[in-house]
Amino acid sequence: MRRISADVLVIGGGATGTGVARDAAMRGLWTVLLERRDLNHGTTGRNHGLLHSGGRYAVKDPVSARECIEENRILRRIMPHCIEDTGGLFVVTSSDDPAYGDRFKAACDACGIPCEEITPAGALRREPRLDPRLRRAFSVPDGAADPFVATLATAESARAHGARIYRYHEVTRVVLRGGRVSGVVARDLVNDEEVLVEAAITVNAAGAWAGRIAALAGCEVKIVPAKGVMVALNHRLVNTVVNRCKPPGDGDILVPVGQVCVIGTTSYEVPDPENYGIEAWEVALLLDEGEKLVPGFKAARALRAWAGVRPLYSGEATAGGATREVSRTFTLLDHETRDGVAGLLTITGGKWTTFRQMAQVTVDAVCQKLGVARPCRTHLEPLPGSERRDYHRVGAPLRAVEGGRQAELVCECELVTRDQVETAIDAGAVTLDDVRRSTRLGMGPCQAGFCGYRAAGLLHERRQPAVQEANLALRDFLQERWKGLLPVLWGRQLRQARLDELIYLGIMNAERLDTGGRKSPLTDFYLQQAESSAHGVEQPLTGGGGQERHG
Repeated sequence: MRRISADVLVIGGGATGTGVARDAAMRGLWTVLLERRDLNHGTTGRNHGLLHSGGRYAVKDPVSARECIEENRILRRIMPHCIEDTGGLFVVTSSDDPAYGDRFKAACDACGIPCEEITPAGALRREPRLDPRLRRAFSVPDGAADPFVATLATAESARAHGARIYRYHEVTRVVLRGGRVSGVVARDLVNDEEVLVEAAITVNAAGAWAGRIAALAGCEVKIVPAKGVMVALNHRLVNTVVNRCKPPGDGDILVPVGQVCVIGTTSYEVPDPENYGIEAWEVALLLDEGEKLVPGFKAARALRAWAGVRPLYSGEATAGGATREVSRTFTLLDHETRDGVAGLLTITGGKWTTFRQMAQVTVDAVCQKLGVARPCRTHLEPLPGSERRDYHRVGAPLRAVEGGRQAELVCECELVTRDQVETAIDAGAVTLDDVRRSTRLGMGPCQAGFCGYRAAGLLHERRQPAVQEANLALRDFLQERWKGLLPVLWGRQLRQARLDELIYLGIMNAERLDTGGRKSPLTDFYLQQAESSAHGVEQPLTGGGGQERHG
């Protein structure tokens, strides 16, 4: 068995895990991170891209609100290239109680969140598509963020400081010696071999799966897996993050993300963070709620629906699957004092906006246990890529392409160039979905209709694998895109799906491509989902059978 040694082992390759790895490595600790799939594969890669001001939680969850505004200011400084400074509006629509605005303003002031009430006319000048009947409006420093770029930049910084990051390494066993966690055994899913990782301290940052990792060490951690569904619309119906000014609920946030906007989210407990579907009523609910913010919202083209599972920490079971009452703050668990199991820490809960703070608190505890005094510097040193020290601009990729500074396009929808795809492949992308996470390949209106086969060709060209492996990569990528299309198959997106079907089934016969019996590192994961979800990989690759209108 291959053996790896470290001071700190981090389990989980989302925002929090890579944040912990970066912080620990910057403090001079030998650090190893294990992620069972690709970076950003879990909840971090399935959110709506919101940089919270804290306004959403100011009334009911002031601890989370204060955490968000503190980190909002820090992230703007250390990763401006990952943030679009859209600003935010909290609006009282004709369906909401105007009196709530007074509670909201007072709570924001108490939490230190900059909040200014503006006139409804002023809000409509800023966002003319909003409901003209809105009653009140408040301006806050929300923003749009790119968690994919942020996590990759955080991982790059961690590596630059000596951290070793292993993707597609699934933890299968925790090694206990004398009541102390001394490491883990993980399976390298690509090379199909076991690896022993020994470490003085193990940090469980596995998000919605943190309870499972803790259970391997004989510890119980109650994680409430709260599913949140989101829908992407074809255009930026707003250029500002818009929230309903009311107690947090379903479908009350509209976020401009790149060329599209995202309506979200729902919040319902699911029994398993691995297996869940997206129901028609959930999509219908989000579209109905969006209509209250932007009249005509339901007539816009819905591109895709997806869901992430929040890792909410609670010592008590939730009532009837409701999860709105569970705090969004984060929790650090020391299993030595809590469970009598030394050498193991669990960091869970929180928001994407607070991932850096979560990492700092965790590594502070690691240093204390290791008996070293090394201060955190992650709030001071910018991430790679932030050299211009300027916010992301939505038109920047188009200007770069039109300026002739990059090679030909592979994905016209998201302006992904050949150079970007090749760089992702050469950097070790295992699947085309890995390429998507680092480039946004296939995330536009055609949902990989035209870029999927091009990317598969580049994968084959760069790696020279057996043709069956390239076929498998293409099929896996199409299946991932198809799962998000199924819940929104009506109108123009149904026509798009039909065109994609003609390309991939009518011309390429993709459903029967020779894969030589091979499985990708994601095949078992897809098959598990298919057993309990109507939207799993076993659904046929076809655009037919949908409906013209959502019902």
